[in-house]
Amino acid sequence: MMRLFIGLTLPKEARLALAVLQSGLPGARWVNPENLHLTLRFIGEVDRGRAEDIALALSDIVAPGFSLNLSGLGCFESKSRVRALWVEVLKSNNLKRLHKKVESAVVRAGFEPERRKFKPHVTLARFRNGSSNERIGMFIQNHNDINVEPFVVDRFTLLRSYLGHTGSVYEPLADYELYEDLMAEV
Repeated sequence: MMRLFIGLTLPKEARLALAVLQSGLPGARWVNPENLHLTLRFIGEVDRGRAEDIALALSDIVAPGFSLNLSGLGCFESKSRVRALWVEVLKSNNLKRLHKKVESAVVRAGFEPERRKFKPHVTLARFRNGSSNERIGMFIQNHNDINVEPFVVDRFTLLRSYLGHTGSVYEPLADYELYEDLMAEV
């Protein structure tokens, strides 16, 4: 069995810009800068045959490359406790279209549609037992001016996730190139 997801890997410069935020918050389990990414679709545990079905369905996607902007911080809460701290992905119609194509491909491969609304973000930290809203609120207020230099997205990736000795390890299984579009949003 393999634990899979489809995502956008971040260029080194973007990962380094985000890594400078990763300190000063007690209880945070910071995501390794090498693992910072934007999830297009989480799939979960699948066998090899179903993984091949997904890979084949994704290979049919035709979409343009585009520019992506990361700016500002937010968090996901559950029962008034913060579970994750993230960087916001600014609105991108091409990202939204790519997400819909990825979702459609996964459904064609035999999976149930995702029930949650797509909220593009890059997770910076997770909190095991949740964290107080006050500490996170102060952190967000102090660092909310984060603005990563826009970067070009020219591919998306099918990734395998597993736990290693030092935390999660992401292994790219297949890259899917996006075509160059001279009219893409800047």
